[in-house]
Amino acid sequence: MEDALAVSLRVDGHSLVVHGEKNAVEQAYDVVKRMLDAAVRGVHLTPDDVALATSDVRRGNETAALPETLFRSNRGHEIRPKTSGQRAFVDSIERNTLTFGIGPAGTGKTFLAVVMAVRALRARQVARVILSRPAVEAGEKLGFLPGDLKEKVDPYLRPLYDSLAELMDDPLVSRYIERGVIEVAPLAYMRGRTLSDAFVILDEAQNATRDQLKMFLTRLGSGSKMIVNGDITQVDLPGGAQSGLVEAPRRFSGVRDIGIVELGESDVVRHPLVVEIIRAYAADRGQR
Repeated sequence: MEDALAVSLRVDGHSLVVHGEKNAVEQAYDVVKRMLDAAVRGVHLTPDDVALATSDVRRGNETAALPETLFRSNRGHEIRPKTSGQRAFVDSIERNTLTFGIGPAGTGKTFLAVVMAVRALRARQVARVILSRPAVEAGEKLGFLPGDLKEKVDPYLRPLYDSLAELMDDPLVSRYIERGVIEVAPLAYMRGRTLSDAFVILDEAQNATRDQLKMFLTRLGSGSKMIVNGDITQVDLPGGAQSGLVEAPRRFSGVRDIGIVELGESDVVRHPLVVEIIRAYAADRGQR
């Protein structure tokens, strides 16, 4: 708060004393009030909540309260949006049947999408969760992988398994996968299917061609929700093939029941150095 609002804070007994310019002090008061309101609701506050409340106040977003907890992990962690972009992403998922989440690495697109899917499954809003991503190598030629189909595609789908492991115990995840309640499959295996009564996520969609993305989107069946995530600055398609995700904002902007949320470097929730890395590559692209 001191860094963001140019105020100084001091705890005096049960009081918090704020020093600074009048406008900055008023903003700090609003931040503290939002935090107190959340604490009264039983929210376990974190530094991310402070940063989000501060960001809202600085932008003049007077009506935004700290987000409700979306899910409590198997280790008891409260999971909720940590940035304004993440909050917009979650709101879009709740409002729309199809949501595109486009943004750089570390903005929580995959994790939040899986959280919303597991949440919907727990609430019996859907009967199954389907997680998919293109089996495209990130600049490396791995050759023929040994093992059966599951062993061959698991390395590509590992980020989705990691997100599931954050939310549920491993035995429960395994049981859901065995029963088909949770299905993790490469994009190529979606052709010809109709995905009804399901929460469907396509991750790393920047590595889907235009035709592949069209094929995937037209799998949507009744009673389903779909999320398509990707980072258009990290396309790994071979031979100069064009990513279908790049044109998605233009193609689907204004279409009813489709939400398009573009996250930025301010939404990165990994190590602070990741933001600097993203800025460095963006500056390099701009110079070229």
